[in-house]
Amino acid sequence: MTVLLILTILLIGTAKAWANPACAVCTVAVGASLEIARRYGVDDAVVGVWAGAMLALLGYWLILWFEKKNWNFPLRNLILMAVSIGSIGFMYFEMPYAPKVIGIFYMDPLLFATLLGAATFIYVSKFYQWMKARNGGHAHFPFEKVVLPVLALALLSVYFNYYPLSGVDKAIADLGDVSDLYQFSGER
Repeated sequence: MTVLLILTILLIGTAKAWANPACAVCTVAVGASLEIARRYGVDDAVVGVWAGAMLALLGYWLILWFEKKNWNFPLRNLILMAVSIGSIGFMYFEMPYAPKVIGIFYMDPLLFATLLGAATFIYVSKFYQWMKARNGGHAHFPFEKVVLPVLALALLSVYFNYYPLSGVDKAIADLGDVSDLYQFSGER
């Protein structure tokens, strides 16, 4: 497994083509990685956090590419980021959309975690820029730009590992039948 991980990192590092976040190969690869993670007992929300961060990163790269081409139009950055993160919707061609109640939201846990992972990555990137500006344009320590988002995403992953979103239904089911509550009050 370690050898496969090292080979994958080396191949990604030497790739010359830009990845299209909505391509069929990427969709199947994310779907396969989700299935592999499920077999190892990793919750979908943990995979979703990292998928969302990756899609946000691809959105940033797309914005930089548009800058390089000097393609400017109103709300360009917002539209490009929304298209990039929204490409997670292609996953639902391969798997069923299974919404659940998550706090005040009713959506698929993978989709919720993906949006939360993307939002976390974007917020931490902006936070890093703010911290760097307050420090005279310099990072506080080497690789701070990498460490902050990875740490934030890792903490979110640990949270979802111990408090899984897919466990919400099980917790509600464990409460039992609502009619049992009436037995104590004497009402029917």
